[in-house]
Amino acid sequence: MRIEIPPNQLQAINESLQQLRSAELQIVVVPADSTGYRPLLRPLRLHLVGQDRPGIVREIAQVLANRGVNVEELHTECQSAPMSAEVLFVATAKLRVSDELGINDLRSALEQIASDLMVDITLEGPQA
Repeated sequence: MRIEIPPNQLQAINESLQQLRSAELQIVVVPADSTGYRPLLRPLRLHLVGQDRPGIVREIAQVLANRGVNVEELHTECQSAPMSAEVLFVATAKLRVSDELGINDLRSALEQIASDLMVDITLEGPQA
């Protein structure tokens, strides 16, 4: 996540963020000047459907984060499956990716995790 804050509030926000650190959550604060930040340009839309279970969002988010994908919007819900009435997890996400990211590599990584999670994932957008 990239945020802009007044310089005089940097230390207070950093301390507050560090208090959120846990075994499941890693917090890293890096000033933008040192990252060579470049806007993420290419929009993609991710759609996911599968039987509901814990950890789906975490696993997908990890794949996206490892490839520098920015999640601009995420909508999730649980629905009844039409025939079986099982609980389905449905998610749609608006993503932004850099021009350098190979969409086939991203798709391959998502397909691998989709197989492990037993969900269907599709990517839509330019060159997707």
